[in-house]
Amino acid sequence: MERLADRVILVWGLKRSLVAVAAGAFAALALPPFGFFAAMFLSFTLLVWLLDGAAASPESGLIGRLWPAFAVGWLFGFGYFVAGLWWIGHALLVDSEEFAWALPLAVLGLPAGLAVFYGLATALARIVWSDGMGRIAALAAGFGLMEWLRSVILTGFPWNAIGYGLMPVPLMMQSAHVIGVTGVTTLAVFVFSAPALIGTRQGAKPGIALAALLFAAHLGYGAYALHLAPRPQPLPEDKRPVVRLVQPAIDQAAKMDNDADRNAIFETHLKLSAEAPRNGGRKPNIIVWPETSIPFILTDNQDALTRIADTLDDDQILIAGAVRAEEIGPGTPVRYYNSIYVIDGRGQIIAASDKVHLVPFGEYLPFEDILTELGIQNVVEIPGGFSAAATRHLLALPGGLNLYPLICYEIIFPGEMTGDIVDANALLNLTNDAWFGITPGPYQHFQQARVRAIETGLPLIRDANNGISALVNAHGEIIAGLGLGETGFIDATVDGFGNGFGTTYPLQTYFWLIEALLILIALISRGGFILGLN
Repeated sequence: MERLADRVILVWGLKRSLVAVAAGAFAALALPPFGFFAAMFLSFTLLVWLLDGAAASPESGLIGRLWPAFAVGWLFGFGYFVAGLWWIGHALLVDSEEFAWALPLAVLGLPAGLAVFYGLATALARIVWSDGMGRIAALAAGFGLMEWLRSVILTGFPWNAIGYGLMPVPLMMQSAHVIGVTGVTTLAVFVFSAPALIGTRQGAKPGIALAALLFAAHLGYGAYALHLAPRPQPLPEDKRPVVRLVQPAIDQAAKMDNDADRNAIFETHLKLSAEAPRNGGRKPNIIVWPETSIPFILTDNQDALTRIADTLDDDQILIAGAVRAEEIGPGTPVRYYNSIYVIDGRGQIIAASDKVHLVPFGEYLPFEDILTELGIQNVVEIPGGFSAAATRHLLALPGGLNLYPLICYEIIFPGEMTGDIVDANALLNLTNDAWFGITPGPYQHFQQARVRAIETGLPLIRDANNGISALVNAHGEIIAGLGLGETGFIDATVDGFGNGFGTTYPLQTYFWLIEALLILIALISRGGFILGLN
């Protein structure tokens, strides 16, 4: 181990760059659909050793001294994000004639930009770098801070935070209920980096012991939460609402340029909704369609509402994704919203909610005036793009059930779990992962949705056009679902409508406490290193 550490520390030039990129790419094996979390032990061990050797000339200024560490972190991040996010390019191939030119920007440009956060993380850690346990505490604090920043800056994109690599199964997800995914990420970096101490020996015993204790606590709390912690008393079986998830798996490349195409898609949803329950089960109380499943402006099409009323029984409810148009006034362009409608058995829209957090370059164009002049446009063809709602509204269903609506990738943001969530009984996530085909993307999206359920302590109702549609309980366990590529429907009851944290603000508080403790460890170790006490 010591010999390997020495070789990695002293590697230089192109080999050093290749080791950093390969280490980052290997770490992506911890992400869905693979879930090989042990990969990150090797990756972060190599990263620590590479940073041990990231020395600069003593005569260099501050930036010059930190540059080698930044470069190592950036290369590591570039490998990690290319290997973990290459599938985003699939969305551009849906209309390849229009967007194929942007494929290198999605597959290489986006990872290059995201890798800057990891470069900054390693550069910050290098400021207080030492030769013992303090350096992995500094690295963990740097990654935690930058992963938090990645979730908020420029509207945020916290996809595939390192902590998800330590949460492949529900047993290993439960810690998110206490410290949130950002807290898990911070401590995960410490745990994953601990084997590096064996190779350099200094601080190995306390560092390995602390990492082992953290990992044991992670698993122990998971076992407690799943098997020993008290759970809310479930409703009697005949009182639980039956939810039908409709997954039509409409090909995203299918053209919807004429009424025949739109009507065929609409009728597919109606047919799946009207089918009799299987195995003599109860009829569904709530039927759920995915994001933008209604392929026209519903409020302009009374016939469509009539068809929905004809399909539903009087006591059934349909929840469906649709595009909502809002006319402001003469001379003002129509605004379009990515929305969710709740429709009763008489074909009346009784509740609605619009998407708040839009996808840049997908649903709206940042710096629109400039980029439009360059010929760049949204992937989703809506005139002027979508508009963002100012606030999110609970969907109040008959019978007193309140759903907290999240459309598509809104559910990857812990910071979106605010406001009215204190009155919610469950999370609702409508999405359309058909954009990304049979790739790791839909699996990663689903994992992050499950972790939101755990963080908030609320069950999750998730429906995808194609992707993974499922009912998930408040512990992230799948009650019933349809896999990627499956077409059809699934009926199931939700046995855990409950009261969660209300918001994720307490989780953020714990994250900052973890950051403070790790920084304190790093500073003490750095002081001992400078004074020669280590």
